[in-house]
Amino acid sequence: MKTNLTLLFLFQAGFLLTCLDLPAQDYYDSLYFRYDNYIYSPNVKTVVLEKKDQKLSDPAILFNSGEQLILSFDELAENANDYSYSFILCNSDWQPASIPESQVIEGFTDDRIRNFKYSFNTHQFYVHYELIFPNEELRPLLPGNYILKVFDTNDPEKVILTRRWLYYEDNVQINALVKRSTVVQERFARQEVDFNLDFPLLNVQNPFEEIKVVIMQNFRWDKAISGLKPLFIIDKKLDYNYNEENNFDGTNEFRTFDTRSYKFQNQYMARFGEDSLGMSAWIKPERSRAAEQYSIIDDINGKFLNTIYEGREADLEAEYMRIHFQLLMGAPLENSTVYVFGALTDWRILPQAKMIYNYDKEMYECSLLLKQGYYNYIYAVLKDGEDHINDTELEGNHAETENVYSILVYHTPPGARYSRLAGFRKVSSKGIF
Repeated sequence: MKTNLTLLFLFQAGFLLTCLDLPAQDYYDSLYFRYDNYIYSPNVKTVVLEKKDQKLSDPAILFNSGEQLILSFDELAENANDYSYSFILCNSDWQPASIPESQVIEGFTDDRIRNFKYSFNTHQFYVHYELIFPNEELRPLLPGNYILKVFDTNDPEKVILTRRWLYYEDNVQINALVKRSTVVQERFARQEVDFNLDFPLLNVQNPFEEIKVVIMQNFRWDKAISGLKPLFIIDKKLDYNYNEENNFDGTNEFRTFDTRSYKFQNQYMARFGEDSLGMSAWIKPERSRAAEQYSIIDDINGKFLNTIYEGREADLEAEYMRIHFQLLMGAPLENSTVYVFGALTDWRILPQAKMIYNYDKEMYECSLLLKQGYYNYIYAVLKDGEDHINDTELEGNHAETENVYSILVYHTPPGARYSRLAGFRKVSSKGIF
């Protein structure tokens, strides 16, 4: 296991394809502030940041376009707390920019979250909070990477959650194509993201130093590639048509479970139950998909959507249920730990998402407290002594899998104090094979 100092260096360097929340490491204790997506309070659940009026969208909006993001989250409590929020401008490596706050934010430096409501007709009491921004109170003045920080108004050092979001310009034309890997031995398992950049609106003297690109799969920061330099430069067009460095595992379509109704069975759920502690639901026992052929499955790329069939307001009427996961295996994996993984775990390896092998039942088991809705997830493996997950060992790896890739282009002119997010584009692998 790497030392804490090494992990800190890797984090600050934006190292590639690294899972940044591993168990049993002091660096990741709950008091350490992260310039990353993180939930600091165990009572805070179901954190979602997306475009206003666009469910399942990514937290990226066009600079000065009038577009807004909406943050929503629940707190398991009977009474509301007084929370505030602020923004932190970051460079392309997600470290704070060295610019005075007065030049970054128009209006106040922080403001209260005033929109909250109480759950009703639920076993578990909770308070639902919402925040829409940019708004009249806080308006960022510069395009780039931002951290949204939510904290206790009476104790600003007590951070509740942090979220990354993008405020991008449209100053770069990004032409992209996703295809099978051109590496012969990987063409059935991996996907290649080729692209070129055209930037007639930018004054770039040295593209190798001033331009930085980041490629993400399904808007997952744990699946990001950075550090690529252009292979060719023709006029103001940069070519990034690599053969291997821009390859991603295709993985597999995500698994699904559905708790929008607890009165009726569906294809995913074995049964529902209720006791003095609340509601429970059991997913039908599942198996490894590693040896299976690819099968087309409609998924939502690892995300979740909180909706209900019984009731009118899912935000306030949805139940919190104990979801039981069951993975059938004849024997436990050697020198490995299995986790439930996806947006439902904040794309992190969480201790509570660790699966325990039941020798009597010959299966891995785990339970998570989750709000009613429609969920995607996978079973991820963490090898002993390693610091990144393997999401193909139990799920399979297929070049046909539908994935969405985000390409981020940063511009840092000589002498600039931060990296502008000059371009952003999404491209899907769907329909290209």
